[in-house]
Order: sequence, then structure tokens, then C-alpha cells
Amino acid sequence: MIMATDGLTSPTDSVPALRRAVRILDHVGSANAPLTAAEITRALALPKSSAHGLISALLDLGLLDRASEGTYRLGPHIMRWASGFLGQSDLVGEFRRVFADVPALENYTITLTRLEGPDVVYLACRNSAAPLGFTFRIGMRLPAPFTATGKAMLSTFSPEKVRALLAGPWPERLTSNSTPSLPALLEEMEATRARGYSIDDGQIREGMVCIGIPVRDYTGGTVAGIAISLLEAEASRERMDELGAGLQRIASALSTRLGADRGA
Repeated sequence: MIMATDGLTSPTDSVPALRRAVRILDHVGSANAPLTAAEITRALALPKSSAHGLISALLDLGLLDRASEGTYRLGPHIMRWASGFLGQSDLVGEFRRVFADVPALENYTITLTRLEGPDVVYLACRNSAAPLGFTFRIGMRLPAPFTATGKAMLSTFSPEKVRALLAGPWPERLTSNSTPSLPALLEEMEATRARGYSIDDGQIREGMVCIGIPVRDYTGGTVAGIAISLLEAEASRERMDELGAGLQRIASALSTRLGADRGA
């Protein structure tokens, strides 16, 4: 059980300190390698004394762990929270069960995400053995306008709702193919609805193409998106239409398992 430390209990300081601690955990969790205290402090523009105090507290709580050469990575207590979250998520369990019954897709990378503000958060992934040059990880966040799952989910909303969700600054483009603006995204939404599936054509990684479909639950609302990723060299229009149709059937089956009307 996590207990508050003395440095985090002041009524006036506790909420800002908590927010800074969460920013540290988010930054360390999204890094490709363990980070030094100086790297964390510099990246988040934190006062040195505050950063070192928070890092020390996070270490004591098991939320950070010491790696090699004075660097830090996420600690074991994070995994307890992650396991608890995933264990309580019917969505993740049903996703795994549905794709376990589709051996034809075992050579493709499959991902499940949900919207969280302007981003998508990866809830589950099955990375293929084929090298894509990009590895999806549970808990990873990416800008929704650039991802196949994000585009698929956004395509089920009204233009007004999309504008409200993406009212902040436009995300920095990840590749030269990333959707450059909200008007361009709204045009893509029209094409997605007409086609029946969304396309990330190298928008998060050049040379990789992803196809996305929304998932609904018993309310009829969109709760997640699923995607297949493949190399650009494999992504002929015929192959994409074939995969898109297959993914649509799987999304429908997953939606039905979550209580949506059949065919949703």
C-alpha cells in the first residue's frame, strides 16, 4: 500500500507536487531508455530541489526504480496498478479473446486503443515478428489525428465534437505525412466514413501503414479503436480493402461482446 511521504502532505503543496510526480512518471514511462535525474529535471523544467525530492519519494514508493549508471525507470508498483487496470477491463480481455480466434492475422501487428483527450492510449498490442521499425507498447500515447485508431474513433463523431476534442494546439507532426491541420483531418474523416476504415499512411512512422476501425459498446457509443499495421510495400489498395473488411468483422464481433447491437 502506498503511503504519503512528509514532502507531499502539505495542503497547499500536495496537488502541485502530485501533478509534478505524475509528469515525472509519464516522462520516464514514455522514454526509450532509463533517464538521469538531470535529464528528467531539464525536460520537465522542474526546480532541481523539487525534482530530486519527488524522485526520492517515487523511489521509496516503488514507483521509480534505479537502473544502471544513475538512471531511473518505472518501478514495480506501477505494474501492480497496470495489472489491476487490465484485469478489470473487459475490453482488453475481449480483444484478446477475439483475436485469439483469428489465426490468419497472426503475422500482423494488432493494437487496441482508447481516446484520452486529444491522444490515443494503447491498451493492448500484439506485435508481429515482422520488423515494422516501430514497437507499440501498452500505455503509450500518440496524437489521435495521426493514428489509424484515433482517426477511426474520431470519424464516428460530429465535426463539432472533433473540434472540441482537438481545440488545443495542433500536435507536432511525427513524420512529413502526419495530418497537418484540423481542416485536413475533417476531410480525412469524410474519406474514412466512405471507405469504411481509416488509414495512417506513414503518419507515425514512415514506411508503415495502419488500418483502423472503431469499437462500440452497449451504449452504441465509440469506446475504442483497433488497428492492423503492415509495411508500406505490402499495402496495395486490394490488400488494404481485404484487411479492412476483415478488421470490420472483428470490430463488429468485439462490439457485440461488449453489448453493442449485432452489426455495430
